[in-house]
Amino acid sequence: MQLRLTIILLFLASCTFSQTAITRGDTTKKKIALVFTGDEFGDGGNFIASSLKNAGIKASFFLTGNFYRNPSFKKLITQLKDNGNYLGSHSDKHLLYCDWEKRDSLLVTHQQFREDLAHAYVELSKFGVGKTEAHYFLPPYGWYNDSIVHWTAEEGLQLVNFSPGTRSNADYTYPAMGPRYVSSKDVYNSIISFEQRSPSGLNGFILLVHIGTDPRRTDKFYYLLPLLIGELKNKGYEWVRIDDPGFYP
Repeated sequence: MQLRLTIILLFLASCTFSQTAITRGDTTKKKIALVFTGDEFGDGGNFIASSLKNAGIKASFFLTGNFYRNPSFKKLITQLKDNGNYLGSHSDKHLLYCDWEKRDSLLVTHQQFREDLAHAYVELSKFGVGKTEAHYFLPPYGWYNDSIVHWTAEEGLQLVNFSPGTRSNADYTYPAMGPRYVSSKDVYNSIISFEQRSPSGLNGFILLVHIGTDPRRTDKFYYLLPLLIGELKNKGYEWVRIDDPGFYP
């Protein structure tokens, strides 16, 4: 009993949680989980798939039912799976679960959440991926509260989200957004800067990038991925899937 308690405490100490969702892996290991989310856009898919294969690494793709249903993306999804990447769910309809300003205010009912999630896994199953193979679930918009964490656990899934500290998740922005827009150069620099100033670097980091973005963003960050992957490889980092046992304590 004492040994089991010690193991649990060590796990909690070396992982980072946000309302019990995992937002970072083992901060003592130089491993990074590169994750991609996608809903309506997939323009970077082929370049990303090729870049990962050329670099000899695997990543994790959390895609919505909308994405899995889109016939234009079927060949890409099959390729990603065949190349050994993780395929997971990002919900079915990309619902906003809770209010942006009042995070404890739900915008969906428990039933709506369950039905949407069930539909999402139906789409995943069409690519030969079941719940057991897609145990990790990344919520739409990366936005959730304790109710969503609890409901996710009830479905036998583990909620995960990106690690805070860089601007990688802002790669979807475009100039018309004004001050919210973040250029690809600034996204890249934010990752390198964080790695340099953080005591644990990017150890156990869940780095989120979008598989595609609005056409109004012509400055696509995914074109810088080969450079980023290479630079961090040279610093001793290993790129792993979100379900890699070695990513956790």
